[in-house]
Amino acid sequence: MTGRMIVIGLVGFAALFGLGLWYAQFYAFYEETTAQEVEINGVAYSVADWTGIDASSSPLKLRACFQLAETPEAPLAPEPTPLVAPPWFDCFDAGAIDAALRAGEAVAYLAAREEALGVNRIVVRYPDGRAFMWRQLNERYANQ
Repeated sequence: MTGRMIVIGLVGFAALFGLGLWYAQFYAFYEETTAQEVEINGVAYSVADWTGIDASSSPLKLRACFQLAETPEAPLAPEPTPLVAPPWFDCFDAGAIDAALRAGEAVAYLAAREEALGVNRIVVRYPDGRAFMWRQLNERYANQ
């Protein structure tokens, strides 16, 4: 066997492994979700135009976009930081949501504390009723 065959084999293996890893990261574990209401601080609020994804492999994979007519009566979320969604889930733009939060154009609510160990659920609402939801690590994992 020549060195050329070994190099071709290694490059082929690396390419297939990379493709599999990319697929697992962005597609494999996500499932679309549906909802008619969202619970925010123990109160159920009706929602419309729901588009959501989640995965059983990690509590941090939740992302949702929807319309929320009512303004929630809930505590404000400490340090809301939208997590980036997979590229194919285009209704959730973490950069735009973060910019709106920093500019005061949207309000982030603590929908659920410790929904999973060390994980809070956050809902952001714009004045026009657009809303977004995700889970993020809380203070339990702040310095880790």
